[in-house]
Amino acid sequence: MTIPMWALLGFATWTLLLLIATVGVYRWVRILLFRAPIASFRSDQLEGEDWYRRGTRAHANCVENLPVFGAIVFVLTTLGVAGPAVDSLCIAVLVARVCQSLVHVSHAQTDAFVAVRFSFFSVQLICFLGLIVMAARHHIGT
Repeated sequence: MTIPMWALLGFATWTLLLLIATVGVYRWVRILLFRAPIASFRSDQLEGEDWYRRGTRAHANCVENLPVFGAIVFVLTTLGVAGPAVDSLCIAVLVARVCQSLVHVSHAQTDAFVAVRFSFFSVQLICFLGLIVMAARHHIGT
């Protein structure tokens, strides 16, 4: 398995772990301790403690970006685009995603924390664009 595939698998794993550690823990504790019925968690309305809402949003951010990274890794793999630059950018995507999520979940979102979180998101966007350019150049050059 290539580094980009490992990074994609890591991204997917992080998405699941974040769901379990935030949304899952919050809901299951309330359900199992009879504090809330299982059907009481509505998807169309914000509810719960601040860290839970941040966890829900951080998980949604992962879900929104996972298919983008998946499509990029698929194209890179299909075209046979590889090398240290590709590997480094894919690892940077994963590290920046984990850092972004941790900042989102672990702190109240002041201007300073939002700026840090946005910086980690920007790293991901730059890496995505770099990988897309590498794939396009490889394809055009063949």
